[in-house]
This record gives sequence, structure tokens and C-alpha cells, in this order.
Amino acid sequence: MAESDAEEFYYAELRPHRSLPLRGFAIVMAVLAVASCLIGVGFVLRGAWPVTPFFGLDIGLIYLAFRLSYRSARQREHLRLTEEALTLERVDVYGGRQRWRFQPFWLRIIFEERDAGSNRLSLASHGKSVAIGTFLGPDERRKVAVALKAALSRWRRKIASAHAE
Repeated sequence: MAESDAEEFYYAELRPHRSLPLRGFAIVMAVLAVASCLIGVGFVLRGAWPVTPFFGLDIGLIYLAFRLSYRSARQREHLRLTEEALTLERVDVYGGRQRWRFQPFWLRIIFEERDAGSNRLSLASHGKSVAIGTFLGPDERRKVAVALKAALSRWRRKIASAHAE
């Protein structure tokens, strides 16, 4: 049976959250540009024209910071648990892909609560581990861990019942 034909026990696409949509970004930048221009004109009228280039510089730096934030939102992780394997495919901000394949029988899902409300989620098998959802918030990572553990339990029950028959 091909992996695409296998029963799927779990699938999730993990992406970083961005609270400001692109339209909101355009509005924020327009408001900042207008405010900067008005304040710059006020400085020019008072004879402090050397200050005005800094108003353009701050708008440029804010724009650059937002663009870098949106670029980092292009990263994602795909988790898929089928009858044969759990696969993790990680896509970085440049489109580069890494893929891990775990045999579910030996797979451990490690969820570590840390102090100050932080945590870590990783997949481990045969002495190797890979962290997942590092760009997610602690609550989101906790939800993924619970759902993934439940799916792995379903997988193990199905395999155990298939072997018992």
C-alpha cells in the first residue's frame, strides 16, 4: 500500500501566527507615513530641517521589521501519522525542505513543561530527537502534543487489535 493510500491518523500543518494581516500592515504603514510627513513639515517650518531625514529613516526601519516578520511566517511544519510512519516535513523561510520519518511503534512524543510558562515539544526515536513547533506559543504546542499523543494511542490500539486477530 502506498503511503498516500494509507489510513491517516493525524495531520497538522503548523505555522507561526501573525496577528496583523497584510491589509492591516498597509494601513499602519500609511498612517505612520502621513504622521511622519506632517511632523516633518512642522520641523521644517520651524527651521529644524536637518531632523526630517530621520522621519523617513524610522518609517523605513519599521517597514523592514514588518517585512522580516512576515517572511519568518513562511516557515511551516507538516505532521502526518499514517499506518506506516509519522512524517515531519519542515519548510524554512526560503522554501528549503527537511523531512524526517519515524516508525510509530518506537516513537516517543516528549512534552516538557518549563518554568515561566514555556515548554518544548519534540519527537524522539532510536536516541535521536527533533523539536517541533518551536515558533508556536506554549498553549498551541500543548494542544499539538495532546492531539499527537491521542493519535499515536489510536494508532497503537489499531495495530494491537490487528495483531490480536
